[in-house]
Amino acid sequence: MAITLADAAKNTTDDVDLTVIDEFRKSSAILDALSFDPAVSPVGGGATLTYSYTRHITERGADFRAYNTEYSKAEAKRERYSVDLTPLGGAFEVDRVLGNLGPSATNEVSYQISQLIKATRAKFSDSFINGDQAVEANGFDGLDKAVTGTVTERTAATSWADLASEDARHDALDELDEWIDTLDGLPTMILGSDKGIARLRSLARRAGYYDRSPNAFGVEVERYRGIPLVNPQEKAGSAEPIIGTDATSGTTSLYAVRFGLDGVHAVSTPGELVKTWLPDFASAGAVKTGEVEMGPVAVVVKRTRSVGAFRVTVQTPAGTGS
Repeated sequence: MAITLADAAKNTTDDVDLTVIDEFRKSSAILDALSFDPAVSPVGGGATLTYSYTRHITERGADFRAYNTEYSKAEAKRERYSVDLTPLGGAFEVDRVLGNLGPSATNEVSYQISQLIKATRAKFSDSFINGDQAVEANGFDGLDKAVTGTVTERTAATSWADLASEDARHDALDELDEWIDTLDGLPTMILGSDKGIARLRSLARRAGYYDRSPNAFGVEVERYRGIPLVNPQEKAGSAEPIIGTDATSGTTSLYAVRFGLDGVHAVSTPGELVKTWLPDFASAGAVKTGEVEMGPVAVVVKRTRSVGAFRVTVQTPAGTGS
């Protein structure tokens, strides 16, 4: 049975692990909503951490048949894919003298753990969107690679850089809704850059399709037609956005994704999904190590139509004036 981080929090008996899981959930809408299928069990001789699955890539139609004629021949199409699960996280070192200086909420150990959670969340979100196993062998393919060249990848004909007229705004929303409708169900969320989300927010407000309300952690969540709008922020250890805006063309991408075991979901091994190792200051040695680790884990796309990409111009291209 698939689990979420909320389920993992219920099953942990370690207060530190519980706190770390909650931090992952609060800091990442992706991780909070994503389901993890604990389907890979590396038990026995020759066992591996590989998850193989079938991706549905092409729908087929149906027609009425005239008497004394045959149906036209067509087949739905699927392909076999596989991904290797790998751990994600990091380690830090701290001197035993400095480790517990100050209040527990702000001492060096707490600080390093919080920063490691932030980096791990950012790395997962980056891989979720931009991952490419051809570039990073230990990672997994992300949404952009899965959706490129499919029917749910659209390039907007209407520029969002200048939406001063009501007709332009209506055209923009029509294209956006048509793109959303190419998916095989209502998206769980729409992910975008700061500029992409800002333009979509402006369109939604004018059309009356915008609302915002707090989630379970009290964080305000913006929505378009009830679909949460999520900006995955910056890459780990960098100020570079995970979803960028091309400075030359002025284009960015919005990604719609439907989570589910028949759509987009994560894969893990049975057992603890997140584990924390605190520095052991009770044993000899001046410098101690701490670690936070998620997984082993990977993300899979079961149906290409559970993901969509909308390429749209959100600022005036360089060299064309203001």
